Amino acid sequence: MMFGVVFWGLHMGFTQGLLATLVADTAPVELRGTAFGMFNLVTGVVLLFSSVLAGWLWDAFGPTAAFLAGAIFSGFAALIMAIRIKARQSPAN
Repeated sequence: MMFGVVFWGLHMGFTQGLLATLVADTAPVELRGTAFGMFNLVTGVVLLFSSVLAGWLWDAFGPTAAFLAGAIFSGFAALIMAIRIKARQSPAN
């Protein structure tokens, strides 16, 4: 369990700083506070939705279904990222 906590902490440490930098670099200076507020609002709503869905799957179908759904969503997100990266690398026609 401690290894999981360590890896979760490392993941949060690496990603949260990058996400905050992305928000700060993308938003206009006069709207930076609003951008951070919107980012945190959307993140919170999505985390709430995903937690409720995982809890429902766990209760209704067991832990395997909850973890399988997480794996499917992660794979789908990785596929979308790969497609977007490929689209950016291909020359414009």
